[in-house]
Amino acid sequence: MILNASGCLDALTAPAVARSLDAFVTKTVTPLPREGNAPPRIAEVEQGMLNSIGLANPGIDRFLSQTLPRLGELGVPVWVSVGGFTVADYADLCDRLDDRPEVEAIELNVSCPNVDDVPGSVGEIVAAARAATRKPLYTKLSPATADIAEVALAAQRAGTDGLSLVNTILGLALDNHTLKPRLSRGAGGLSGAALKPIALAAVYACYAATGLPIVGMGGIASGRDAIEIVAAGAASVALGTILFSDPDAPGRIRAELASEMAALAVGEADNVIGLAHAKTTAASETAAAAAALSVQ
Repeated sequence: MILNASGCLDALTAPAVARSLDAFVTKTVTPLPREGNAPPRIAEVEQGMLNSIGLANPGIDRFLSQTLPRLGELGVPVWVSVGGFTVADYADLCDRLDDRPEVEAIELNVSCPNVDDVPGSVGEIVAAARAATRKPLYTKLSPATADIAEVALAAQRAGTDGLSLVNTILGLALDNHTLKPRLSRGAGGLSGAALKPIALAAVYACYAATGLPIVGMGGIASGRDAIEIVAAGAASVALGTILFSDPDAPGRIRAELASEMAALAVGEADNVIGLAHAKTTAASETAAAAAALSVQ
C-alpha cells in the first residue's frame, strides 16, 4: 500500500495525486488553529529538504466541519494525523474523530521536531487515544531517540495497531553569504534521501521488536527504495519529499516496485515484508551451526 507522508500533499488542491494513492494522510490536526512558525520555513539542502512548518493547520473544529467532508468525497481512504500538547489533547481529538465515517485510521503524531512542549510519554498518549476511539491507530515515531524499538514496544503495550516510521530529524542549514540559519526557527526537520538509512534502521529494529504493521517513510523516491524499506519490515510505504518534485511518483514507484519484485522472483508483495530479517536469521543459524561443529 502506498500513502503520502503527513504534510507532504494537499489532497484538495491536488486531488488527482491523492487518488493515485491507496490512502491519503492529512496534515497534522491540533485542537486549536495554528499559524505555524514564521517564514522562511522550507530550505532545500543537499540530498533533501529542511522544514519548520510548525503544524500549521485550521484546528479540529474547522477540519471536521469544512475539510473532512471534502476529503470524504475524493473516494480515497482517509487517515487523519493528530497532534497535541497534552495527553488529554490526543484523547479528545481521537474521540471527536471516532464516529466520522470518512476516517479510515488515525495517526498519532508524537514526534514533530518543529514545535515545543510535545508530551514525552508515548505510552500514555497511545493508551489515552486507544480508550477514546475504535479506529485503527498508527503511532508516528521520531528517530531522535536512544532506542526507538523500546518506544515502539511502549506504544504496542498501550494499544497501537501499527507504527509510522519515521518522522523527520533535526538538521541545520546556513546561508552561503551571511552564515546565518536559513530557517527562521534555526533548525528544521530533515527529509529526503539523507533520511533513508535512518528510516531503514528504525523500521528494521521496530519490526524485529514488535511485529506490528509498519508504514515506512523517509527518502523513498524509487521502487528500489520502496522494496528496501519493505524488506526491512514495512507493510506499507509513504512518500514525502519526492511528491514536491514529482507528483506522478505514486504511479511510477508502484510500477518500479512491481519490476523489482519480478526481478527478485519473490511473488506477492507480502513475501518481501521482513525479508531482510529472514536472511539475517539464516546467516545467524549458519554461524551457530559452524560454532557448534567447531566445539565438537
